[in-house]
Amino acid sequence: MQQKVVLITGASSGIGRALAFAFGKEGASIVICARKPDALTTVSQELTEAGINNLALTADVSVQADVVKLIDEAVAHYGRLDILINNAGITMRSMVVDADPEVFRKVMDINYMGTVYATRYALPHILKTKGSIVGISSIAGYRGLPVRAGYSASKFAMNGFLEALRTELLHSGVHVLTACPGFTSSNIRTAALDASGHEAGETVRDEEKMMSAEECADHILRAVKHRKRELVLTAQGKLTVFLNKLFPKLTDTLVYNTLAKEKNSPLKR
Repeated sequence: MQQKVVLITGASSGIGRALAFAFGKEGASIVICARKPDALTTVSQELTEAGINNLALTADVSVQADVVKLIDEAVAHYGRLDILINNAGITMRSMVVDADPEVFRKVMDINYMGTVYATRYALPHILKTKGSIVGISSIAGYRGLPVRAGYSASKFAMNGFLEALRTELLHSGVHVLTACPGFTSSNIRTAALDASGHEAGETVRDEEKMMSAEECADHILRAVKHRKRELVLTAQGKLTVFLNKLFPKLTDTLVYNTLAKEKNSPLKR
């Protein structure tokens, strides 16, 4: 990663923050972006204290003009762009019958369109460096999860987009990685949108029993180094993807029963 420039969206916390440190410790210069300037400034200061060269830029990836400005400023500052990590994302937690459709639109705008915007405007620069485009997707991009229909839809869309892009770029020298963590400890569940679009404010799962954001970031770093096509993480995640391909009806039941155990789950047991 020496002399590489890595742009990470949604880098003010969780996996994004961990990725900034993982790639930065390998010698890369890091461009971090997020919507919340205060949290972003804190991460930038922590990176600087760790001796990691970085640039913090406030941007909302669901706003096309923000993304154009983000890419332009990153390239103007460092002169190149080698790796784009599409990490910015939100989730939702509501039964479809109860949810305001605007919640689905907001999740799709950030998770999917944010990936489209960033990839589209970063791609000309990454073609020059024959670098990498990474999408931080989810097991929910392979297997739809109840009470998270909007999130699952956005990740299925991301997976299809990245697969098509990878095929388009087959002879370009550009690497495309679809990274799908299983349940990973982060604040994404705390910030999950409810049926009305308000943040939940608390997690419904035991965060301490999940893979840490730092471990997840290390796996993604290795996958980028080896230019892997796909990365599916956690034993539960790998098993879910495998079973869903071979025994989809059984997996319906297994997934339902697992998520019905969550705190205040609307699923009947």
